[in-house]
Amino acid sequence: MVTESDAARREDARHCAWCGRRLPDNGRIGRPRRYCAQPCRQRAYERRAAVQRGGLPEDAVVLSSGELADLQDRLFQLRCAAEDVATAAADGASEEELRRLAEELVDTARGLERLR
Repeated sequence: MVTESDAARREDARHCAWCGRRLPDNGRIGRPRRYCAQPCRQRAYERRAAVQRGGLPEDAVVLSSGELADLQDRLFQLRCAAEDVATAAADGASEEELRRLAEELVDTARGLERLR
């Protein structure tokens, strides 16, 4: 039997602040984990130290050129998917076709949400 608190806990899953992997929910008492493992904790520390040395604001986001290119590619895919929906609607596409294109648009947007 699943209780309300179990269901709420599953919906409120926590993720590693560095790599984005889902953190295990072992019901521990105390401060919640922020990282899935020591290497992620170390990378986060190194990033914070580099940001402080570089004089960047605390909330600065630093991307490599490869990460930036990947993000730009995914944004382009999202725009193309949105344009496909708009074009199909303007051309009088069937409801089923519009539904399929809208689902593709949602899938593309979900993929964009994952930055890591």
